[in-house]
Amino acid sequence: MSELRPDEIGRGSPADSPAYQGDRRTFLSSLAMYTGLASAYGFFVSLAGRFLFPSRPAPKTWQFVAELVRLPASSTINYRTPVGQRVTITRTGERGTVDDFIALSSTCPHLGCQVHWEPHNSRFFCPCHNGVFDVSGTATEGPPRVAGQSLARFPLKVENGLLFIEVAVPGDSVA
Repeated sequence: MSELRPDEIGRGSPADSPAYQGDRRTFLSSLAMYTGLASAYGFFVSLAGRFLFPSRPAPKTWQFVAELVRLPASSTINYRTPVGQRVTITRTGERGTVDDFIALSSTCPHLGCQVHWEPHNSRFFCPCHNGVFDVSGTATEGPPRVAGQSLARFPLKVENGLLFIEVAVPGDSVA
């Protein structure tokens, strides 16, 4: 066993030396930096993967909406799809064909507020920022027009006096 010299008494362990403290600090800061870089690059790769390999579109099916005889001209139905989208279906004519109807998302593309049909003005109106959409869903006033945003449109069909809408359904529940 080696004896301690008088100048070494009270210095503590070698881990307390300033050289060792610097090495530990350098190691920990390098570890934090490399961990941050790895997580940032991993996040970037996951975003790039989603962009390059998008998921499949949701399966769609035709859903019954209403009987034509129960929908007079200028009437509106608020419909919610199986995946929760809100749709406004408006009857604009009396012929009894699919051209008499329009189905538009009732969610404003500007900030997600709910638009409503104003039959006396023949327009859809968003109360949040005074966004106005014509009967076809095209923005004509307010922030949505400036941004070039229109209401999403849903396909409709009429069969045997019944109105149907094509909507996305969750998972593989296509009937």
